[in-house]
Amino acid sequence: MATPTKTTANRSSLIFWTVALLTVIMVIGPLAPIVMQAFLDQPLYVEQAGLTTSNFVRLFTEAGMGEIALNTLYFGALTMVVAQVFGAVMAVIVGRTNLPGRTWMGELLIWPLFVSNLVIAFGWFIMYGPSGYITLAVRSWTGLEPWNLYTLTGMGLVAGLSQAPLTYLMCIGAVTKADAQLEAAARSAGASPMRALLSVTVPMMRPALIYSAVLNFVIGIEMLAIPLVFGGPVGLDTITTFLYDKGINAAVQSDYGIVGAAAVMLLLVVGFLVWLQGRLMRNSDRFVTVRGKASRPSVVSLGKWRWPAFAFVFAYLFFSVIAVFAGILMRASVTFLTPLVPFWELLSTHNFELIFSQASYVRSIWNSVVVSLLGGVIGTIVVILIAFVARRSNFRFSRPLEYVALFPRALPGIIAGLGFFYAVVWVPGLDILRGTIWILIAAFVLRYIPIGFGTIAPALSQIGTELDRASRSAGADWWSTMRHIVLPLLKPAMFSTFALLFIHFFKEYVTAVFLYQSGSEIIGTTMLTLYAQGDNGPVSALAAVQVIITALFVFIARRVLGVKIYG
Repeated sequence: MATPTKTTANRSSLIFWTVALLTVIMVIGPLAPIVMQAFLDQPLYVEQAGLTTSNFVRLFTEAGMGEIALNTLYFGALTMVVAQVFGAVMAVIVGRTNLPGRTWMGELLIWPLFVSNLVIAFGWFIMYGPSGYITLAVRSWTGLEPWNLYTLTGMGLVAGLSQAPLTYLMCIGAVTKADAQLEAAARSAGASPMRALLSVTVPMMRPALIYSAVLNFVIGIEMLAIPLVFGGPVGLDTITTFLYDKGINAAVQSDYGIVGAAAVMLLLVVGFLVWLQGRLMRNSDRFVTVRGKASRPSVVSLGKWRWPAFAFVFAYLFFSVIAVFAGILMRASVTFLTPLVPFWELLSTHNFELIFSQASYVRSIWNSVVVSLLGGVIGTIVVILIAFVARRSNFRFSRPLEYVALFPRALPGIIAGLGFFYAVVWVPGLDILRGTIWILIAAFVLRYIPIGFGTIAPALSQIGTELDRASRSAGADWWSTMRHIVLPLLKPAMFSTFALLFIHFFKEYVTAVFLYQSGSEIIGTTMLTLYAQGDNGPVSALAAVQVIITALFVFIARRVLGVKIYG
C-alpha cells in the first residue's frame, strides 16, 4: 500500500489551514468592527475613540425605541403565522390531493422565491397600495376603502403571503414522501383517505413546520423592503428600517455608535432564534418515515370538494402571485396605470427607453449580472473547499470549521453590509475595495455560504468514502483524491449550487445598501433610489428586467443544465 509523502502531507495540511483561516476571516471580519463600534464613543476609524456603553444606553432610551421593538416582534410573528398557515395548507392540497392543475400550480407557488422582497413589495404596492390598480377597481365598484396595507397588520399579511412559498417548499417533501404503510394502517382501522392524511401524514410535517416557522420569523424581523415601502410613508419603523435610516444618516452625521449597538442587538436576537431552531430540531429523527422499503403515498381524492379546492388555491395564486407579477409588468409598460382606462390604450415603451438610455441604470443591470455570475462561481468554489475540509478530511478542526461556515445563517443581510462597510473604512488597505463590485461579491459570498453548503454537503455524503481510501491506497494524497475522484462526481451538485447562488445574488439588495457607490450600483439599490424619488415607472421597468432575466436563467438552468432549483 502506497503512503503519502511528507511533501503531499504538508500540502494537504496547508490547504486545511488556509481554508479554515480564510473562512474564519470571512465570517469574523464583518462582525468584529460592528461589535467594536457598538462600544466606541466615536467612529472606529478615529484614533481617539474610547470605550463606552453609552451607545446601548442611548439605544434603549431612544424615543420610540420600545415601539420599534414591539413593531418588529409583531411584524415578524404575523409574517410567520400567515406564511405557516397558507404554506402548509397549500402543501397538503397541492402535494397530496387530486387537485386539478396541481403540477402548474405547484410551479407557480414557488416563483416568489426567485425574486427579491423588494420586487414583491413593489408589486403589492402597485396592485394593492392606496392608489393600486386593484384597490382603485374595488373602490370604484363598491365605493368602500377595501384595505389599508399601511399598517403593521397589512405589512404582516403582505410579508406572510410572500413567505408562504418557503413554508410550502419545506412542507411539500413531508407530505409527498411519507411512508404509505402508515396511512394504509389508518385506512385498515376504518379511517377515510382524508382522515388518514390529516391524522397520520400532516403531523409528520412538524419538523418542516418548526424549521420554517423559525426561519420565517427570522426573515420577518430582518426584512427591509416591505416595512420600508408600506411602513416608511406613515412612520411605522421596524429595527431594519431604523438601521437603514440611521445608517444612511450616520454616514453623514458620524452617529455610528447607535447603529452598531442596534446591529449587535439584532444579531443576538437572530442568533438566539437560529440556535432555538437547531434545538427544536434535535429529535427530528423520530419523524423519519422514509426507509429503504417505503413506498410513495397515494393521491387523496377530494370528491365533491375538488373544484372548490381548485378555486381556493387559484384565488390564492391569482391575488398573491399572478397579480403581483402582472402589476410589475403592467406598470412598466404604461405611462400610468389605472383601472378607469383600458390597459392596452396606455401601452408605452417610455419606462424601458428611460432605463436603457441612462448609463447608471444600464450599469446597475450589468453589475447585477456580473456580480451574480462571478459571485456564483467564486461562491461555489469557496463552498466546495469548505465542504471538502469540513466533511471529507482528517483536519482536527473540521467540525468547528463547519459551525463557522454555517454561522452566516444568523447574520442578517443589513448587518453583513454594515460589517463590511465598517471593515472597509477601518482596516488599512481595504479602502481600495470601497465602491467596487468586489466588495459586493465578498459580502454576498459570505452571506450565502450556508445556502451553498446545504446543497454540496448532502451530495458529498452520497459519495462513498471507499473511493477516497482506494485513491489513497494507490498513492494519491488528499487533494489529488478530492480533485480527481470526488470533484467530478459532484458536477450536478456544483451546477445546482451555482444556480442557487446566482439567483440569491441577483435578487440581493439589503447587503449592498451600505456598500455601493456610483459605479457599483445593482438593480436593487437603484430601485430603492428611484422609489425614494417617487419614480415608479422606472422602478417597475427595472423590476420587470429582474424578473425577465431571472426567468430566463431558471429556464436555462433547468432545461439546459438539468439543475433542480427549489424542488
